[in-house]
Amino acid sequence: MNSIWTKSAELPCFEALEGEVKTDVLIIGGGMAGILCAYFLQKENVDYVLVEGKTICSGVTQNTTAKITSQHGLIYDKFLRKTGLEKTKMYLEANQDSVKKYYELCREIDCDFEPKTSFIYSVNDRKKLEKEADALHRIGFEAKITDTTELPFDTVGAIGFENQAQFHPLKFIAEIARNLKIYEHTFVKELKNHEAVTEKGTVFYRRLIMATHFPVDNTHGMYFLKMYQNRSYVIALKNAAQINGMYLDAVKNGLSFRNYGDFLLLGGGGHRTGKNGGGWRELRSAAGKYYPNSVETDHWAAQDCMTLDEIPYIGRYSLNTPDCFAATGFQKWGMTSSMTAALLLTDMIMERENPYQEVFSPSRCMLTPQLLINGWEALTGLFAKSRKRCPHMGCALKWNSFEHSWDCPCHGSRFDKDGSLLNNPANGDIKW
Repeated sequence: MNSIWTKSAELPCFEALEGEVKTDVLIIGGGMAGILCAYFLQKENVDYVLVEGKTICSGVTQNTTAKITSQHGLIYDKFLRKTGLEKTKMYLEANQDSVKKYYELCREIDCDFEPKTSFIYSVNDRKKLEKEADALHRIGFEAKITDTTELPFDTVGAIGFENQAQFHPLKFIAEIARNLKIYEHTFVKELKNHEAVTEKGTVFYRRLIMATHFPVDNTHGMYFLKMYQNRSYVIALKNAAQINGMYLDAVKNGLSFRNYGDFLLLGGGGHRTGKNGGGWRELRSAAGKYYPNSVETDHWAAQDCMTLDEIPYIGRYSLNTPDCFAATGFQKWGMTSSMTAALLLTDMIMERENPYQEVFSPSRCMLTPQLLINGWEALTGLFAKSRKRCPHMGCALKWNSFEHSWDCPCHGSRFDKDGSLLNNPANGDIKW
């Protein structure tokens, strides 16, 4: 179960940390967000170290669909009603800045970068598209509704964002990570006061960036309550009709489409981690229906952190941890949000004003219905009967027959059939 990206890129390798290291900024997590933070801090001549428990991009980043866009579903009408015009406009501007930064960096990097138009389509509700287009117009962004699309079924329209992009994420990483100060196979077992203890060494730091997908420190920030995790699935098809844009259904867990060379990447089948969902079975059924002559060459799954208000948590880890920063909750839009996080956190480390800091603050008010749902799921999992428990907070694990893994429905930790950790926030293997 490897993504198409892992088969066509060679990433640089780095030594494991042994002994003691002192640094101004410690970055934990070697995915797109952490590596971009390291890249920009190095440009600023900041003393930093990045540590990764396995190898760089061996987690969520290698399983992305690699769309670079500020169109994150039909969110702007919703944001306008909930957060107001100013913050909605700032969210869009922050993500547009990130798209532009990729354009700038990818001019010099051979990473199959392609400018694309991003579309959200609907099969039965054009009114939703019209409300989204009106909201975008109100914040000064012109988005067009297209009556015809390249999709293999009828729609009532699609709303498009021009000048977005797609790329090969690991080819991009291979270039920017080559000369960074990275330690691989360096798992942080314990965080003390300005001290990170690893298996064979210790990092003494002044400031910390937690870019571990799901933050692993439960003492501060209450991330285990204000986030949950989703699984989503992708298959790569040969001999399927090609498309020129990037497409996503307006409904939750609908189908997504993008091309890569001669491949069509078909995504969907998503569900909350630890729950049941359509998975690859749903995608294979769609492929048989819409692309009967296609051949599946690869399949993989991604895991995404979902926030209470659909906006990532980027900034100070909590009000009580002024020297610690978080980048998480990317809502299935990890490529653009990783860039947004790296640009914002670099400014914060450099003590520069950033206009988007308040929008993404992890300490913003989170009194939403999803908070109650997350709390209920945690209580249900905690008191459920099962011999196999998650070492994160003790919730009962469920067997995932599609991916042959033990999954936690409370906070999304995953383990292989032998109990080895696959996805955090758990910080270790199952103890049978």
